[in-house]
Amino acid sequence: MLAPALALAYLFLTRRDPPNRVQTAAMALGLTLIFLAFITELQQLALHTFLWAHLLQNVVLAEWAPALLVLAIPAGVAARARNFILFRPFVALPVWIATYLVWHLPWIYDFALRHPHSVLHLEHVMYLAAGIALWWPVVHGTFSAGAKAAYLFAAFVLASPLGLLLALIPRPVYAFYADAPRTWGPGPLVDQQIAGVTMAVEQAIVFFAVFTYFFLRFLRDEEAEGAFIDVPRATLTRRP
Repeated sequence: MLAPALALAYLFLTRRDPPNRVQTAAMALGLTLIFLAFITELQQLALHTFLWAHLLQNVVLAEWAPALLVLAIPAGVAARARNFILFRPFVALPVWIATYLVWHLPWIYDFALRHPHSVLHLEHVMYLAAGIALWWPVVHGTFSAGAKAAYLFAAFVLASPLGLLLALIPRPVYAFYADAPRTWGPGPLVDQQIAGVTMAVEQAIVFFAVFTYFFLRFLRDEEAEGAFIDVPRATLTRRP
C-alpha cells in the first residue's frame, strides 16, 4: 500500500508543477525499489528468517528510496516546503539518526517484528519520512556545496557505528531472529554479521559518493572565487 499511496501523493503535489523526465524517472525508480522490497521473497525472509533481509528493507526505506523521491520533487513544490521545520538540516539529521537507532534497540526491534501489521508498518513509515527529511537539505537546500559535504560526512559518521556494532557483537542481539526456524542459510550470529557488514559498506559507498560530489563542487567553487578575486587585483597593479 505504501508505493501506491506515494504515487497518488506525488500526482497531487505536482499537479501545478509538472516534473521533468529526470524527476519522473527518479520517482518511478524510488517507488519500484519500495515495491520490490515488500512484494518479493525479501519480505518473507525479513518477516520470518533473516536479519540481513530486514536490514536491506530498512536501507531501502531510510536511504535509497528517500533520495530518489526527493530528487523527484520539482522546484516549485520544493519552494513551497522550504520553511517546513523537518527539512532543516539541524532537525533532519538528528531525526534520521534517532529513528535509525531507536528502532534498532533490541526490545523495540523484536516487538515490531512480532506485530507486523501495526508496529512494523509504523517503523517503515518513520524510516521513509526520516529519510526524506535527511536528503531534502542535500537536494533542495540553498546551502553551499561545502556545507552539504559536511552534512553528509556527519550523517555517515553518526550512522556507521550501528552496522559495525552488529558485525562485531559476538552474540545475536535480536531474539526474534535468534529463535527463527532455519532450513537453509547462515545461523543467527553469521546472519547478524552479514547484516552489519552489508549495512556499514552500503552506507560508506552511498554517503561517500554523494559527499565526494559536493566536496569536489566546493573545491571548484573556491577555485573559481579565487580566480575572480585575482583578476581585479592583476588589473589594478598593471601599469598603463
